[in-house]
Parts: sequence; structure tokens; C-alpha cells
Amino acid sequence: MTRRLVTVFGGSGFIGRHLVQRLAATGAVIRIAIRYREDAHFLKTMGDVGQITTMETDIADPADIRRAVAGADWVVNLVGIFHPRGRHTFENLHARAPGEIAAAAREAGASRVVHISAIGADPEGPSAYARTKAEGERAVLAAFPGATVIRPSVVFGPEDNFFNMFARMATISPFLPVIDAGAWSSKGLFGDGGPKFQPVYVGDLADAILAVLAAEDHGGKIFELAGPHVYSMRQIMELTLREIRRERWLLPLTFGMAKLQAALMSWMPKPPLTRDQVLMMARDNVLSGSFPGFAELGIEPTTVEAIVPTYLNRFRRTHRQVISRAA
Repeated sequence: MTRRLVTVFGGSGFIGRHLVQRLAATGAVIRIAIRYREDAHFLKTMGDVGQITTMETDIADPADIRRAVAGADWVVNLVGIFHPRGRHTFENLHARAPGEIAAAAREAGASRVVHISAIGADPEGPSAYARTKAEGERAVLAAFPGATVIRPSVVFGPEDNFFNMFARMATISPFLPVIDAGAWSSKGLFGDGGPKFQPVYVGDLADAILAVLAAEDHGGKIFELAGPHVYSMRQIMELTLREIRRERWLLPLTFGMAKLQAALMSWMPKPPLTRDQVLMMARDNVLSGSFPGFAELGIEPTTVEAIVPTYLNRFRRTHRQVISRAA
């Protein structure tokens, strides 16, 4: 991988910073294509002088995309959103831009394209997120048949917006919501415990992307990547509360209640819950078993229990008291 030029779209994000660190360690030259260059300056310290550069890129602009991939050997697209804003819609970023990135990479002579999608990508899916992710996959493989598509489950790690979000909510709210289609029914207060998740560690995902790039035989494949264990939404909340050592009520919400809550939050700049996210939870976010995964890449996925305690401890009340006394 030494001296290869790798363009990474969305390189300053949660997954990107872990991937860039690994790419830099191999000696690759890395170009970060990002909307605002200053957001990626912190990545430069991960490599030698000049090894990591940034390029201001509007992923909704085909001309910007072509400039970003010019001369690149490998191209990775990590861009994904949950909250559409302005021109940066699901249609533009998830469905249209991936195909344009793949087409530009082919024209630039790139030998590898890796596109990060999501478990649950489905043209018939209940949410716009799932449908546009599926459209993006099709566009990528049509434009660059040798591309590799990776579908991760919910990604966790120190900077995640999953366990951290629930832990943060628990510090200010007396209850945590559990969205459950079977809540308040004959199944009981919590029904089945809500949708199922199979969280994947961000470090494992970055290792998988690197493994796909380094191999010769993964072109045209779709990988599904998830952790070793499945959890219901209720179990996720219970695990979070155990780790931060706080007691909170768990409030079961039907999908109708959750949609109402999402509607009330829609005015916020970055709502913690949107109607589309509620629709996404109509289906479990777990491996389908129809695609290759970590085993084919020689990677053993890390458990939630091995990583989450290392970063949720900052939400513990006793942890803050110790810091306060030391200060």
C-alpha cells in the first residue's frame, strides 16, 4: 500500500478517523475529500508531513467529485447522513453521489472502490434512508462493477452517536424510551423488547475496509459486518445504564408514540430522533446471513462489553465526583 494515493470521502467522521489512522500506518498518501477543510485538519497529525491532505469537496457537485478522485489509486466513500439539510438530501448523498464517485473513480483509473452502505439497505425498505442506501449500492456497482460494498450494522466506539447518546440522555432525563411495536399489548408492557441490533466496533470496521482494499479478490462483492451478539433495544438501554451506574425508568413507546415524539423533535437542528429513524426500526438491524462477513476477511469481531465500558465511564456520577475532588 506504500505511496498509493487513497481518496477518502467523509474521512473526518466517526469511521473515517479510524480508517485514516490505519491507512497512514501503511504508508499510503491520503486525500480527505470533505465539505469543510478545517474539519479535517486534526487528521494530518496521524501521518508524516504531507502524507495526509484535505480537499474541500461538495459531494453533491460532480465536478468537485472528479477533482477529488483525480490520480487516486483507491477510493473509499464513507458519507452517510441521518438528518437531510438543504442540498444534502438522502437522494443526493446516498443515491446519486455514490454512483458519481464510482464513475469518476473509473474514469480516473482507480483500481479499487469501497462504498460503505448499511445493513437494511433495501429498495422496498420502510425508510427513505434504507431505500436511498440501496439505490446508492446499485449505482456504484453499475458504474464500477469491481467495487466492494460494505454494509455495517450500528457502529459503536468512543465517538459513537449510539451508546453515547443514550448515556447522555440518562444524565438529564428520569427515563429512557424503548421503541417497541409490541409495547402495551398482550405481549406485555415491553412486548419483544423492541428492534434488534448487532453493533459492530468501529475499529473492526476500519480493519475490514483495509483488508478489502489490500486484497485482489473482493471486487463486486457485498459484505455484511456486525458484532458477535444481538441485543434488543431494551437490552441496549439496560446495558448502558449498568455501565454508567445510573437507575432510570425505561418507558416503552409504540411506533405511533415514537413518530409523535420524532415530530415534536423535528424543529431541532440535529434531532436525536427523526420519523425516518423510527421507520428504520420497523426492521431488525442484524445480519441476514446471505452475504460474506468478518470471517471471510479473517477478522474476529469485538464484543460490545469489551469496548463500551472504556468510554461510557465518563457518564458515571462517581467518575465526575473524583475529577471534581482532584481539581
